[in-house]
Amino acid sequence: MIALRTLGFSALWVLATSASASSFVATTDTLGGALMGTSDATSDATSSLRDDKIVLAARSDAASFIASQGAIRGVRLEAALRHIRQLTPGLAADDEQLAQAILSR
Repeated sequence: MIALRTLGFSALWVLATSASASSFVATTDTLGGALMGTSDATSDATSSLRDDKIVLAARSDAASFIASQGAIRGVRLEAALRHIRQLTPGLAADDEQLAQAILSR
């Protein structure tokens, strides 16, 4: 009789813990998926400039521009600034801010 109770208790315990574990995994997967969706949406908004060839090519010119406090303005930087302003017409940033943004990408 004690063996039967022990076996019954063990079976119930295994079922209870597996249900909790699977619920935990399902909840974790759901939350993880939601967070990834949010993260992807945010990165999609900024990746267009980060992966842009014109902007990437202007990194060294942007570094020279920042280091010279605006005295050195390379051709690639000028092209990137024009390109960024065409893509985002309502952007209220000066050349130095855009050059720093190019460097931070």
